[in-house]
Amino acid sequence: MKIRKVVCMLTLSTLLVSGCTSYQKSLYLQNEQVLNESLEGQLYDFRIMPKDELTILVSTTDPEASAPFYRKIGQSKESTSSNNSVGMQDAKLLAYLVDNQGCIDFPVLGSLKVMGLTNRECEALIREKLQPYLKEVPNVTVRTSNYKFSVLGEVVKPGTYTTDAEKVTIFEALAQAGDMTLFSVRDDVQLLREDSTGVRRVYHLNLNEANIAQSPYFYLQQNDVVYVKPTKAKVRTNTFNSNSSMWITLLSIVTSITSLVLAISK
Repeated sequence: MKIRKVVCMLTLSTLLVSGCTSYQKSLYLQNEQVLNESLEGQLYDFRIMPKDELTILVSTTDPEASAPFYRKIGQSKESTSSNNSVGMQDAKLLAYLVDNQGCIDFPVLGSLKVMGLTNRECEALIREKLQPYLKEVPNVTVRTSNYKFSVLGEVVKPGTYTTDAEKVTIFEALAQAGDMTLFSVRDDVQLLREDSTGVRRVYHLNLNEANIAQSPYFYLQQNDVVYVKPTKAKVRTNTFNSNSSMWITLLSIVTSITSLVLAISK
């Protein structure tokens, strides 16, 4: 009787400990104090990379003066337009592709090195380059028009996502993918990133830790791929289900053959 009680207590203790462990592993951003300290005074600016598409709008009080610095769909870089009333809704028509050298080909100004600049810094550069051609300081707006990332693995809605935001955190990316499932490994999320030289590297992120907000990979970059691994329990379950289906199918075949043989023998 005593042995039975001891076994029951040990079993219950094991279940409680494993339950607490699973609960802790499922929590994001543990240790709130560290989180608050890590976010204090932290600002992030997206920096332009090769293959980015930039929407660049130039406006002045005189539309004809700024018209040469616009390029619409179907226009060559030498073409100009007399209509300067273009809004952000025409972003796709005015996209400038950043080449592998980090440059864009801008009307009149020619090649401009923009790689590594923030959008604000790019605006300042173009504004400075345009001043010799204009009687007033132009208003320049730069936006990234093809910001996309992919989320794969143990999430609700894996896929590739696009956004108009200039910065996206790892948590915002996961939120767009419907969050991780309960069978996800949260302390080893993999991030595949291509740098400005074209080299791809894999980085490992622990989303259980609050200091993830201090990581240089907390904010995603253009074309990042986030991969969430399944837990070992999920893999075992899938393997078991797959094997079970195979054995059930095999058993059905054997049963059918046996029944057929018995029927013939009669």
